[in-house]
Amino acid sequence: MPVITCIDDLKRLHRRRTPKMFYDYAESGSWTEQTFRDNTTDFAQIRLRQRVAVDMSNRTTASTMAGHKVAMPVALAPVGLTGMQRADGEIKAAKAAEKFGVPFTLSTMSICSIEDVREHTKEPFWFQLYVMRDEDFVDNIIARARNAGCSALVLTLDLQILGQRHKDLKNGLSAPPRLTLPVMADLATKWRWGLEMLRTPRRTFRNIVGHAKGVNQMGSLMSWTNEQFDPRLDWDKIARLKEKWGGTLILKGVLDVEDARRAADIGADAIVVSNHGGRQLDGALSAIRVLPSIVRAVGERVEVHFDSGIRSGQDVLKALALGARGTYIGRAYIHGLGAMGEAGVTRALEVIHKELDVSMALCGRRDVQDLGRDVLLVPEDFEGRWAPA
Repeated sequence: MPVITCIDDLKRLHRRRTPKMFYDYAESGSWTEQTFRDNTTDFAQIRLRQRVAVDMSNRTTASTMAGHKVAMPVALAPVGLTGMQRADGEIKAAKAAEKFGVPFTLSTMSICSIEDVREHTKEPFWFQLYVMRDEDFVDNIIARARNAGCSALVLTLDLQILGQRHKDLKNGLSAPPRLTLPVMADLATKWRWGLEMLRTPRRTFRNIVGHAKGVNQMGSLMSWTNEQFDPRLDWDKIARLKEKWGGTLILKGVLDVEDARRAADIGADAIVVSNHGGRQLDGALSAIRVLPSIVRAVGERVEVHFDSGIRSGQDVLKALALGARGTYIGRAYIHGLGAMGEAGVTRALEVIHKELDVSMALCGRRDVQDLGRDVLLVPEDFEGRWAPA
């Protein structure tokens, strides 16, 4: 068993053990990948302020996110195709999150269905919704999430139109993978992954197949998906969806102060400052650069969460110190899942928790809820001065 001390250790194992098309799907951004890279490198510009001679006993990372108690303010972000990183991946990730005491968010584009995850977990999980043109499907999946006891709806706002990811096109990404010669050659070196996949019936998008009209097999699914993301999603429609859901609503994909104000105006319980991990608008600012301005604008009106670029507990600490009330990890836990299954997700959470706890203590704080900007050293021009168009 390899010694795992950081997320990069899991990333290397993930790459070795998972088919190329699915590893590349997770570890890529749109177009030039500038924003994908900036999401992580911009974190490195922020330094931590060491404090000494402070009582570091009785530390706690416990907090709340959108009214839910959490062992640390970190949720597992919604990630499509998680069940292709490892067989039954969403179930394994949800079980690991449940045992650790953090929220798991199931993607609309998951391999395991809402019902699959509900059957294998005891605690409520969160459900992420992509708004589709097919309103009957949207109504139905919201009802399914409610019936499964999902305790929050995470509505993604930044995927009305799909950003181009070159690697996915070149790899011929599909679920299950099409057995071309390059794919078969790659799968031959990932035989453990293949054996696990052969043992599960969950190998396509089970939230959609059999639930959307006319989608009963792979070909129709791909055609349906390409046509279904709704470019008409606007604030009026978001307000109607909020009313239809009737529970905790988290709006994900906010990267602009004006949009943050609109989200607060319609009564969202939380917003997630996010650029979809650099997978949508390439050339946008990193999420961590934008976070402080959004906290200043709406932090007293709506709970602000953060997503995009977190690879360590120190990244979590920095986001919290800049005003986020909660954070989300995507690639960090996916690397663990692809590397070691459920145990790998648990290990990713343990790594991030230890880094958060130790770094918090060395910054002179014992309670994660007491973190503030005074534990950071932030470059004066970090947020940037951008000339108007």
